[in-house]
Amino acid sequence: MMGVVPERCGPDDPRLPAILALIRIGFAGMEGRVDPPSSMHELTVDRIAAQARVGELWVCGDEPVACVFLTPRPASLYLGKLTVAKAYRGTGFARRLVDLAETRARVLGLNVIELESRVELTENHAAFAKLGFVVTAETAHPGYDRTTSLTMCKDVSGG
Repeated sequence: MMGVVPERCGPDDPRLPAILALIRIGFAGMEGRVDPPSSMHELTVDRIAAQARVGELWVCGDEPVACVFLTPRPASLYLGKLTVAKAYRGTGFARRLVDLAETRARVLGLNVIELESRVELTENHAAFAKLGFVVTAETAHPGYDRTTSLTMCKDVSGG
């Protein structure tokens, strides 16, 4: 599996249902840990297809074992829904997808990769910090008077 190269998916890719299942399983550990609940609950095959149309959807494996959404913004490339199947965690897939995001950001003329991580998911903060991300902001979801998410960024300008 380590030789698997991330592949860009289109909106009609037959793997979209399997990608949705991968995300739901991968994000299941947030259940009961994050408040408000994850936006993953609103994700559908149609919304994943829309992501492939307006942004980018990358997947590893014919039977998906890892995926990431990339969405260009004016000043950054937003990295979302990064997940790796439990059996493949710790094998380099997340790093490979972050490396891909760096490459895509540069191709798109963007110098920053940005992501949001729920404040409760300290293990994710540590993992992203190891990949070169730093916390740049704290935000609160609508209706909350406390921090619910951390914005983390990585400079990919090479300078």
